[in-house]
Formats: sequence, C-alpha cells, structure tokens
Amino acid sequence: MTATVFRPLPLVTGGIIALAAAIGIGRFVYTPILPPMAEGLELTKSQAGFIASANFLGYLLGALAASTPRLGGSPRTWLIATLAISALTTAAMGLTSSLTLFLLLRFVGGMASAFVMVYASTLVLERLVASGRGDLAGLLYAGVGLGIAISAALVSGLLYAGSDWEGLWLASGGLALAAVLAVFLLVPDRGGDSKAAAAGKASGNQRALVSLIAAYGLFGFGYVITATFLVAIVRDAPEIRPLEPLIWIIVGLAGAPSVIFWSKVANRIGIPQAFVIACVIEAVGVAASVLWISIVGFILAGILLGGTFMGITALGLIEARRLTSGDPRRILALMTAAFGFGQIVGPSFAGVLFDISGSFLLPSMAAAGALLAAALLVGWANAGRPAAGAS
Repeated sequence: MTATVFRPLPLVTGGIIALAAAIGIGRFVYTPILPPMAEGLELTKSQAGFIASANFLGYLLGALAASTPRLGGSPRTWLIATLAISALTTAAMGLTSSLTLFLLLRFVGGMASAFVMVYASTLVLERLVASGRGDLAGLLYAGVGLGIAISAALVSGLLYAGSDWEGLWLASGGLALAAVLAVFLLVPDRGGDSKAAAAGKASGNQRALVSLIAAYGLFGFGYVITATFLVAIVRDAPEIRPLEPLIWIIVGLAGAPSVIFWSKVANRIGIPQAFVIACVIEAVGVAASVLWISIVGFILAGILLGGTFMGITALGLIEARRLTSGDPRRILALMTAAFGFGQIVGPSFAGVLFDISGSFLLPSMAAAGALLAAALLVGWANAGRPAAGAS
C-alpha cells in the first residue's frame, strides 16, 4: 500500500476559507453593517457595544469548550459543523429586530467562530509542522483579512444598490454558508494523525508563555474598539463620512497580506520582537482614529489596524505553539480565550463611555495604552532571549 502524499496547498486553502467565513465575515461583518442597522433600529452606542460583546463572550466560552479533552468527534467534523452554525447565525440576524435575539444570535455565532479558529488552527498547523512545512503557517490567518475585504465590498455594493440592513445580514450569511462546501472538499481529516496526543505543555520559557497569554488578552481589548466602531466613527463625522463605504475595505485589503508580511519580519528578527513592533504600530493606528479626524488620518488608521491585527493574531498563536509540546489544541484555546476576554470588555466599555461623553476618544486611547502594555510585557518576558523565527 502506498503512503498518501501530503499536499499542503488544499489544506491551507481550506483553512483560509474557513477563517474568512467564520471570522472575516461571521465576526467582523458587524462593523460595516452596524451604522445602517443602528440607524434603522435607533440603537444606542451602548446597545451596539453589548451586541458586539455578546459575540465576544460566545467566542471566549467557545474557545474554552473547544479545549476540553473530553470533547469527542473528529476535528474536521467540528470545524465544518461550527462553520455552518456561524453562517446560519449570521444570516439569521437579518430575520429579527429583537435586541434579545440579536444578543443570542451573536453569542452563538461567537462560540461557533471560536471553534472554527481553534480547530482550523489545530488541523492546519499540526499537519504543516509535522510535514516540515511550518513556513506556510502564517498563510492560514490571511483568511481573516480576505474575508473582511470581501464582506466589506459586498456590504458596500448592496448599500449602493439600496439594500436595507436586513438584506446585508442575509447576503453575508449566504456567502459564509457557501464556504462550508469548499471547506468540506478541501480539508481532510487528520487520518493517521488522529491518535490522541498528550495535552500541550510548556516546552520553553514559562515566563514567556504566561506573558504572551496576558499580552494576547490586552491585544484583544486594544484592537477591538476600533475594529467594532471604526465605520460608525466615520459616519458620525460629516467631514469624513464619504469615506464610509471604503474604510472597512481598506482594513481588509491591508489585512490580507499582513500575515505574510509579519511572518517575514518574524523570520528576520524573531516572533516576540515582531509582535512588539506590530503592537506599537497598531497603537498608533488606534490613536489616529480619534486624534486625526480627517480622510488622511482615517485611511492611515485603517491601514495600520488592518495591517497589524491579524499579523499579531498569527504571531501570537504561532509563538504559543512553538513554546509548547504535544497537542496544541489546549494552548491555542487558552490564547483564544485570553483574546476573547479582552474583546468582551472592549465594545461595552467603549459604548458606555461614548453614551456618557459623546466621544470615542477616551476608550480608544485606553485601547492604545493596552496595546503598548502588551508590547512592553512581551518585550520584558523575552529580553535577552535569542530570536526565534516564525517558521
């Protein structure tokens, strides 16, 4: 019997599509849909923030559930099933106007997207590392930026054609549902790799791993306020409102190649060092979104946000995988949970402060501070350690 030849391209492509659908669309399409939705339903910024936080709470609990050793079934089955749930809950947002149902749907969708992130990362990274193709790992997370760009273009086109906010959700969910078939065809099960592996354990510097998890949580808080409200900020400023149809597309286009860029940077200077630099650059972008209210300022904010947040996501997960041995699912889930906790706090915090102050200045500057703190934490934990590349 001849051994099956491992072909990484279909696997990585399937992983890219899965993250594009579940994260790029399932999670982030809320940002460009929020302004017309809030206008049509007269949502306050606090209510909009609570809806976003419900999604992130689901993401946190989903990440913890995905790490449970007793969770049976094939990783591929979980990936495809939760990808379908993410798509269906996205579409269902267009079938109701109830705040309670919005919260429930976004919560369930958040759980599903976390499962997709954990299982897509586990299936793809594990196979690539085992086959000596770890250099391709960073490509996986380019799917998020790709999904953001595609969904932003879809939303902008439908708005131009006169669609209401309900139609935007239905179309976005339909697009995500189409991705389920592609993932089914492209992502194989682990086959011979399916034997139970030992739970992931720290194999390197414990201080570096703990600091990375904490920094990942700070990063979750630091990016999410701008990622949730950037389009709303543009809509609320008359001098830059013409940028509204384009700003989220700019974020997505900057995000799509960013993972490859930051992987190359990490290969040159080391993953922790690249993580630190990317956090500082993102902090500048977050601050620009509230300190430089102009078309140039917001284009810069969009580029810096899109050009870093998926790069930081990928660098964090790859570094966590490098610092552990055994089954990576647990450590990837812990990272995702820390990230999710930061995301839960961010939108509600920003929405409440906006309703009090009438501005996103204070929450956005707090977010920039969190990103700088994440950079300092990882820099401190890795001071004096030799650089380790992303591959």
